[in-house]
Amino acid sequence: MNSDQLNVNKDYDLICVGAGIMSATLALLTKILKPDSKILILERLDDVALESSAAWNNAGTGHSALCELNYTPQKEDGSVNIGKAISICNQFEISKQFWSYLVSKNLMEDPKSFISNVPHHSWVTGAENVAYLKKRYEAMKTHFMFDTIEFTDEQQKMKEWFPLMMQDRQPEEVMAASRIDRGCEVNYGELTRKLFKILEEKYDTKVQCNEEVDDVDPDRPNEWSVKVKNTKTDQVRHLDAHHVFIGAGGGSLLLLQKVEIDEKTGYGGFPVSGEWLICKNPQIIDQHHAKVYSKAGLGDPPMSVPHLDTRFINGKRELLFGPFAGFSPKFLKEGSNLDLFKSIKFDNIPAMLGAFWHNLPLTEYLVKQVAMSFEDRMNDLRKFIKDAKNNDWELKVAGQRVQIIKKDEFEGGKLEFGTEVISSKDGSITCLLGASPGASTAVNIMLDVLEKAYPEILKTPESQKKLLKIVPFWQTEPTEKTFKENLQKVEAALQL
Repeated sequence: MNSDQLNVNKDYDLICVGAGIMSATLALLTKILKPDSKILILERLDDVALESSAAWNNAGTGHSALCELNYTPQKEDGSVNIGKAISICNQFEISKQFWSYLVSKNLMEDPKSFISNVPHHSWVTGAENVAYLKKRYEAMKTHFMFDTIEFTDEQQKMKEWFPLMMQDRQPEEVMAASRIDRGCEVNYGELTRKLFKILEEKYDTKVQCNEEVDDVDPDRPNEWSVKVKNTKTDQVRHLDAHHVFIGAGGGSLLLLQKVEIDEKTGYGGFPVSGEWLICKNPQIIDQHHAKVYSKAGLGDPPMSVPHLDTRFINGKRELLFGPFAGFSPKFLKEGSNLDLFKSIKFDNIPAMLGAFWHNLPLTEYLVKQVAMSFEDRMNDLRKFIKDAKNNDWELKVAGQRVQIIKKDEFEGGKLEFGTEVISSKDGSITCLLGASPGASTAVNIMLDVLEKAYPEILKTPESQKKLLKIVPFWQTEPTEKTFKENLQKVEAALQL
């Protein structure tokens, strides 16, 4: 769509800022439920899915708590709490239900191009961690979402599960692992492109690239004026929208701070960059078909959980290890070194200082990560692959994440590691902040956005009926029967 076409209609029901998986999901859900909605998606870069949604910029894991130990914390009494794991698992199933619906309606072809079955494993070393993993297994085994979980502390069994990692192990090494076969590997970049393709071909809703949103101001009652600047021509236009969704990844905070709503007060952001070690040797890549997550180091943040992952990117099998954290003041990979400084405002200084003071271990962790040499990173990899050779691996920069900092009554400010939707009182403007598990739970998050922004759509009998077909688990507690029936149906549609 060129600028002349865009100017034909300056009044929209919904403008989405950012062309990643969140905007694609929200726009498509809205169009399915209300096809006559006038929607525009604006993207500052040359194409869609180039930031957080891009395949190399995230872990590609279908986050469903099958292997991620940070979702199953050990309580003071020694028991393991699986409550968050149940919630995260259900949210990923909601995403899969939506994707399978699109496939079943012939709106999306070739699901294997974006989702693959790769078993999910947890792996730990040392007697204390082994004891924890066994308790986790026993707790998860009792719930129908995880009742196919397996556990072993036998090296021979682990050799069957992930043989590459078990080469050159000594019999006296203490370790254990768990496994759930139905784990998923997801290329979120390819998925995002498919969602936008549906929007363009089925609903005549195209993404306008090279368009940066500079500001969002209140206009007439129940309307917003969106100031847009073309990054190629510097042309500035003002578009009207009844609803605005800011889903610009790390760039969302800087735009939110310009919006005149009370709900933005006190929010800040802490940027963290990432890097992967990528395997260059096809013979090594072929020896590993698994996602293997371990435990973060003592005092390290959840983002630091090391994992060795099979990936499928652009039709090619890959192997990566990480993540390694770094520090950059940019809020986007293609952002500015001034982003962090621009985000510091009078109203969020107490939260920023409080979060810094109460997260000194995170600062220490990042300093150590930044100071790591290539050999240091390879030595971390050698905890997983003992004989890893330097010339078989290379370092690749991943995406930029901005962790949420928000006001806290007791600590002044608190650093959050999840995602959060900030919304005006009337829901007419919404903004997504934060990171993981992000893309995996995009459908659930965007349904929550719809509920805030478009309650009139979701509450109609027609929409309720459609939603039951599209995402049966949304706002519904699945039973063992419904969970397993839906799982079978979804996996058949997605060819898993």
